[in-house]
Amino acid sequence: MPESPYLVIQSERVRENFHTLDAALAAHVDTTTTIRFAVKASPVPELLSLLDEEGAEFDVASIGEIDLCLRLGIAPHRLCYGNPVKKTAHIARAYAVGVRRFAFDTEDDLLRIAEHAPGSEVECRFLASAPQSCTPFGTKFGCTPGEAVRLLIRARNLGLVVAGPYFHVGSQQLDPDAWRIGIQQAGQITEALARKDISACTINIGGGLPIPYADPAPELGEIAAVIGHAAAEFLPPDTGLIVEPGRALVGSAGTIHAEVVGVRTAPDGRRWVYLDIGRYNGMAETEYIAYRFVTDRDGDPADEAVVAGPTCDGDDVLYQRTRVLLPTTLRAGDRIRIFDTGAYTASYSSVSFNGFPPLTVYVSDAERE
Repeated sequence: MPESPYLVIQSERVRENFHTLDAALAAHVDTTTTIRFAVKASPVPELLSLLDEEGAEFDVASIGEIDLCLRLGIAPHRLCYGNPVKKTAHIARAYAVGVRRFAFDTEDDLLRIAEHAPGSEVECRFLASAPQSCTPFGTKFGCTPGEAVRLLIRARNLGLVVAGPYFHVGSQQLDPDAWRIGIQQAGQITEALARKDISACTINIGGGLPIPYADPAPELGEIAAVIGHAAAEFLPPDTGLIVEPGRALVGSAGTIHAEVVGVRTAPDGRRWVYLDIGRYNGMAETEYIAYRFVTDRDGDPADEAVVAGPTCDGDDVLYQRTRVLLPTTLRAGDRIRIFDTGAYTASYSSVSFNGFPPLTVYVSDAERE
């Protein structure tokens, strides 16, 4: 058994999740849909190659992700440089290696794309009026819908190919109506573009598709039905949809194997359980996501515990505002599994803070242990 902590990802679960999403979209959406995997969710080579075989496209956020995809033999025309925050040199580099689709949300970025990636397809990210998700972007990305219209007209005039508007409802979005709101606003943008003789060929509806953790989440079929109805109501019939899942494809495929380092009762009477994994080596999303913990002592009496990571940083606490119920019999050396951790764990574990190594990843085609 390897030393913990480590993450095991079941590759066949990823394939199954891809097929489930593809089937849900096909059953409810009458227009062409493209699944574009958000590489940032799990930049694991084996999984990228699997999704490439399945016909996915890829949303890349940096030159590093572009280079990773190209090293795996993924064709550059299947990549979209979807991060609106990028250096001029990286735009030029992406164009030089064959990337021909870019996202933007400012005039400055648009002008640099026009200069250094001439003739490319572009998507303008606007800030949809969607309800807040579990892990929201806030206002970091996205212009107003009216500004998106102006910028896409400018893109056409600069010689770029207008793909269409782009929105994201926020990661782990639990309200299916968020997609209806975004598609309605995207439809208004496409109508305004049509009046300027610009035909949007695609609407990028982003990611945000949720999975159930300790708390339930809407099923993909329910969300796909909302997307299909909204597309039929608000979009021209020949407009293709692009969906950019990350968590929905890889989240349920991963299990982190960890170990109890120690148990302590603090002067205020609270029980602390220290694990060999924390916020800095994979568990950054515990601020928002309620993961499921499973131990070999489940069934023993349980009580609240503060769960913390192994570093000497005071913020290395997995649940800052929520306590977790864990067996009162837990001791140092006990094993803990953390389910549904295939997304945004290995990718957040990138620096050896305090000398603790980044999270080790194993890819398996076996069922979850």
